[in-house]
Amino acid sequence: MKPRNRASKLEAFIANPRGSLWQLSLPVMGGMIVQTVYNIVDMIFVGRISSDAIAALAFNIPLVFFAIGLIFGLGTGATAVIAQAIGRDDKPEADNAAEHTILLGVFLSLVITIPGVLWGSHILRAIGTPDELLPLAYEYFQVYAGGIGFLILAVFFRSILSGEGDTLFPMIVMSIGTVLNIILDPIFIFVLDMGIGGAALATVISQATVCGIFVYALYFKKHSYVTFKPQDFSFTWVILRRIILIGFPASLSMIIMSVGGGVFNWILVNYTPNAVAAFQVGSRLDFLAILPILSIATSLTTLVGMFYGANRPRLLASIVRYAQFQSVLLTSVVGLAYFILAPYIIPIFTDSAEIIEIAVEYLRTIVFAFPFIAFGITSNRTMQGMGRSLPMLIMTALRVVGISAPTALLFSHVLHKPIQFVWFAMVIASVVTSVVAFSWMRRMIKALAS
Repeated sequence: MKPRNRASKLEAFIANPRGSLWQLSLPVMGGMIVQTVYNIVDMIFVGRISSDAIAALAFNIPLVFFAIGLIFGLGTGATAVIAQAIGRDDKPEADNAAEHTILLGVFLSLVITIPGVLWGSHILRAIGTPDELLPLAYEYFQVYAGGIGFLILAVFFRSILSGEGDTLFPMIVMSIGTVLNIILDPIFIFVLDMGIGGAALATVISQATVCGIFVYALYFKKHSYVTFKPQDFSFTWVILRRIILIGFPASLSMIIMSVGGGVFNWILVNYTPNAVAAFQVGSRLDFLAILPILSIATSLTTLVGMFYGANRPRLLASIVRYAQFQSVLLTSVVGLAYFILAPYIIPIFTDSAEIIEIAVEYLRTIVFAFPFIAFGITSNRTMQGMGRSLPMLIMTALRVVGISAPTALLFSHVLHKPIQFVWFAMVIASVVTSVVAFSWMRRMIKALAS
């Protein structure tokens, strides 16, 4: 397959930015929908093992999110660098950025896999996993950690393609992996009686398949505009430093969210272990609600990067306004649907009356934060596309460390309020930080236009 002409695609993006936003966003959204369906199906399968299995999985989530947060943050840094290079019509720099991204992925695979395999049980115990859940939690973690390198490389391949404006092919490839995962889950969990470890193995095999498809398409079939020539590769800190400077603050943001997830698990387990399971179920549905926003924000990073590189500030400001309006509209509609349908959705995941009651209460509270989250995510991704990731880090630290976690601890351990006040703490934090992020982004865009 011959590389496509990205210069003509950039011209098309400039000519029709709103249509281009949906052209990029819909494939990303499709891929995320498929992934979310998997997450939901996976939760249903794990829930059929036992309520302890759901709780054990919940204690894995902060660690999994820690690793995913690190690689997704750096991946968006690669997306921004490649998009800006294409906006400047600098293909050699785009090629170099892609090659350095893969090198970074190999390095991170080793850095994350080795500690996870060697000290997994100690890490799980350190984040507060109860002794009675530790064997189940470690059964999942040891398998997942051993194969996480495939996920890391797959994410970086997708980030490279997103930077050049190709979101359709990654969506197709990731969907193949997700469908395979859904097929393998019941086979490994129930037919082969592997339990929660079978769920982890299904994920590892599907990610290995996805990674293999990307390698074949980009290295051998030459699918992408950027080209990979290992024999001509020349390492330079300049490009790697740019990727890290843009991406690492975003990674730290997601790591902070991971730590925050662990803190909230610790807070909730003091109410009841079922509260952790309920939070896990609700969080999966949260992701479904903000899925359109994440897809729009991911595509916005590409367009903002290209328009920033091409020095088109008015076009940049226009597409950001449009993206934010659409994001708020979508989250408001989904939030209303959740509020009405929560008692009917939650029982799909579990038959535990306590988990259902807590999860419904959580969902009906957190929906009030959805429109503000839309502003926050799109504002932070806009600044990242302009090469500024520090605001995202500051906003995340403020939300998790500065507001939500201490407020939740105040409500639960000092004032001894019921569990709903923990959800109130999350809403308050989301509202405050999203308003601050939006104001910060507006000042940056005004400065660019002046």
